[in-house]
Amino acid sequence: MPGLDQPLLLAPDFKEKIWGREQLDPLYGSNETDSDSSSRRSRRPANRVPQPKARRIGEAWLTGDGARFMTGPVSGLKLAEVLARSRAELCGSRWTADYFPFLAKFLFTSDWLSMQVHPDDDYAAVHEKSRGKTEAWYVIKRDEDASIALGLGPGNTRAALESACRAGRSRDLAQCFRPKPGEGVFVPSGTLHALGPGLVIFELSETSDVTYRLDDYGRLDNRGRPRDLHLERGLETVRLDAPAYRDLARLEFEEPFGTRRYVVACRYFAIEVLVVEERHTFPPPPDRVEALAVIEGEGRVETACGWLAYAPGQTWLIPPGSVAYRLVPEEKSRFVRFYVPDLDRDFRQPLRKRGVAAEEIGKVVFRD
Repeated sequence: MPGLDQPLLLAPDFKEKIWGREQLDPLYGSNETDSDSSSRRSRRPANRVPQPKARRIGEAWLTGDGARFMTGPVSGLKLAEVLARSRAELCGSRWTADYFPFLAKFLFTSDWLSMQVHPDDDYAAVHEKSRGKTEAWYVIKRDEDASIALGLGPGNTRAALESACRAGRSRDLAQCFRPKPGEGVFVPSGTLHALGPGLVIFELSETSDVTYRLDDYGRLDNRGRPRDLHLERGLETVRLDAPAYRDLARLEFEEPFGTRRYVVACRYFAIEVLVVEERHTFPPPPDRVEALAVIEGEGRVETACGWLAYAPGQTWLIPPGSVAYRLVPEEKSRFVRFYVPDLDRDFRQPLRKRGVAAEEIGKVVFRD
C-alpha cells in the first residue's frame, strides 16, 4: 500500500436512532431533492460527505470501523481495513492495539436518550471482553430549552436510583442543566448521564460502545417493543458521587492563525478547538495519528501535492508520516482537533507557559 503521507478525508458511518433527527444542520443539512437549486449544488466541493439515506440519524461515527476514506491511496477503503493492513503507518509505531485509538461521533438529538452509564476498563474487560468508556462532549448547537442530565443529585442511594429507573422516573433524581454553545463536558466512566432533545454534540471517547441502559422511560422502538435495559450491570457500575464536570474552564489563546482553545484532556484523548482565520501551515504530528473535524467554515487543505476543499461535517485524519499541511480558510473556520495526548507535552506545559495556574489546568486535564 502506498505511503500514508498526507491528510486523509474520512466519510462518516451514519447510524439511525429513535431519538435522532432528519435535519442535520449545521453540519450536513437534510437529504437533497430535485428541487434544490443548481447553484447550491455547484458550490459544494467534489469531495463532499455523502448524505445519509436513513431518516432519523442520531449518530455520525467519524472514526468508527465503518468510516470510509474518500481521498489518498486508501480511497474507498474502510478505516478497519486500513488499520488491519497498515496500523503503524496510520496510527504510529507506538500504537500496538488492534483497534483505532479513539472513537469520535457527531450526535443529533430530537428526544431524550436513555438514562445510561458506561463501565470502566476493569469492569468491561471482565463482563464485556471490551474496553470501558470515558467520554467528553463539545456542544456545537443547542435549542434554547435543551437539557442534559449528568450525575445524580446529592443524597441519592443505589436503591432509590433502581426504584426510579423501574418507574421510568430516573430524570427526577439526576442533575440536569441547560448547556451553552461551545461548552465542554467531561464524562468519566461510571457517570450517570442522558442527552436531551435539541442538541448537536461532538463526542470523543475510548474506542468502545459499551453502554448500560438503566431507564428508557417506557419508550417503544420502531417495532413497538420496549428497548432492552441493563439495570443490574448499570447499577453495579454507576458512581453515586460522580462529579458533574461541565462548563469546563475556557482556556483560549491567540495564535498566528486565529485562536486555540484547550478544551479537555485525559489519558485516553484530548480535544482542542482551533478557530482559523488566516492561512497557516501546521507541522505533521509526532508519532501518533491526529484528526480534525470541521465544525464551521469552508476553505482548502493544501500540501505540496495539491489541495482539497474542506467543509462542515468532514473529518480529516493526519497520519504520523504526513507532510506538513496548510489550512487556507475562505471564511472563518472552526475545527475540533483530537488525538491521544502526552498530557504534559500537549496540555500542561503549553498552559503553564501561557501563565495558567495549576488549579485552572486541573479543571481541563483529568487523570481518568
